[in-house]
Amino acid sequence: MVAGAEVCHQSIAVLDVQYRCNLSKKSDVQKIEEIVDIRASDSVSVDIVGSEVELVAPETSADKPIESSLLQFVPCIRSGSFADIGPRRFMEDEHIRIDDLSSHLGSLVQCPVPSAFYGVFDGHGGPDAASYIRKNAMRLFFEDSDFPQALEADEDFLEVLENSVKKAFLLADLALADDCTVSSSSGTTALTALVFGRLLLVANAGDCRAVLCRKGEAVDMSEDHKPIYASERRRIEECGGFVDDGYLNGVLSVTRALGDWDMKLPRGSASPLIAEPEFRQALLTEDDEFLIIGCDGIWDVMSSQHAVSVVRRALRRHDDPERCARELVMEALRLNTFDNLTVIVVCFAAADRDSREAVPERREGPRLRYCSLSTEALCTLKSFMGDDSH
Repeated sequence: MVAGAEVCHQSIAVLDVQYRCNLSKKSDVQKIEEIVDIRASDSVSVDIVGSEVELVAPETSADKPIESSLLQFVPCIRSGSFADIGPRRFMEDEHIRIDDLSSHLGSLVQCPVPSAFYGVFDGHGGPDAASYIRKNAMRLFFEDSDFPQALEADEDFLEVLENSVKKAFLLADLALADDCTVSSSSGTTALTALVFGRLLLVANAGDCRAVLCRKGEAVDMSEDHKPIYASERRRIEECGGFVDDGYLNGVLSVTRALGDWDMKLPRGSASPLIAEPEFRQALLTEDDEFLIIGCDGIWDVMSSQHAVSVVRRALRRHDDPERCARELVMEALRLNTFDNLTVIVVCFAAADRDSREAVPERREGPRLRYCSLSTEALCTLKSFMGDDSH
């Protein structure tokens, strides 16, 4: 606590209203304003320290949990994307980015708002499979898959939603087998992210990756499906497949993908290569800053935390998710990635969000950095500069 700061503590009984707290300091033009939705018969403690306001929820019994925040956070979604062929001869990546899904679907589907849909499809064996999935994604995910109709993202909605997305992946896989324009040796990994209200649902089949930034820390929202991972290797061997030098059946570097029907035939039989996605979900709060979705060309050369740090710094500079996606791709190229590159950056807060980290106040005059030198190093430096002390 800063010495001399004014402290006041007050308990307030509140009803089903919005509680607005304004605080002004005479010595500062800065104002802190926060709106909190609080349910009837709840009470909160308000601690005011200097120009900071903290709302503390009352203690409750274990059988009556309270949400981690009294704020009913509603994400304000905006995104940007960037793709680059990288050092490869051909571009096999595709992606889809829809920030306002409800208006995009029109009257076709009723869904919670805000709503958004993103997907990255990293093709192999040619661009056919990835291109087909991107072109038909809206039909596969929202028309043919029994997509749930609901206005709230509750537990029932989540369960039906997972089943619907799983069905969409499997339908997409079968569609690739049936379409004569798609080569049977062409396949694609697929990662999709859906946002409905505060719900984030990520489905993944392959080695694309989704990473959530939560208060600056990277939270993996998917697991890379590689043959070297114990759980995937065990499943492969149980289906009669094998792993050779890190490749599925000595051919493919991923264990889950859409297409690749030359490896899945005969149709309907158990295959070590599957299209079934794995799911991860999160309930977004004001601590969740953005989501990165990228193909493996990014993750081959940097960790999840590295990528989060790159994007976070970029957002502090210009607050433009499109430029952030480009800068992340440029960083991967600088680190000598050898693959195509595709990145989507999804921000969950408006550009003028008050709760973003404050940038340190710039001091007047040049910023000085001090370091200590050994006597020998100091003498060497003087000899180079010329000692005019005599």
